[in-house]
Amino acid sequence: MSHETDTPETEHRPGWRALSGAALKTMSPHDWARFGAGEIAYIRPALVNGTPGVVIHAADGTPIGAAPDARLAAAAIRQHEMEPALLH
Repeated sequence: MSHETDTPETEHRPGWRALSGAALKTMSPHDWARFGAGEIAYIRPALVNGTPGVVIHAADGTPIGAAPDARLAAAAIRQHEMEPALLH
């Protein structure tokens, strides 16, 4: 980890917030509000129409889009004035 505010659940990448699935599942509504639920969408690797890609989810887990790769998904999320988080 390269940044003093990183925690074991996060990995510092400029412009990214990465949390483990376990960390996301334990967050309370208050944690989400503090974390910026209305401003974050997460990316999860998945098969999209039988092809490897990523699915974009709102912070509450609702699928809101898909892309062929994480780079394009992050660009789409930013275009909608949100920040991407990679779920791994």
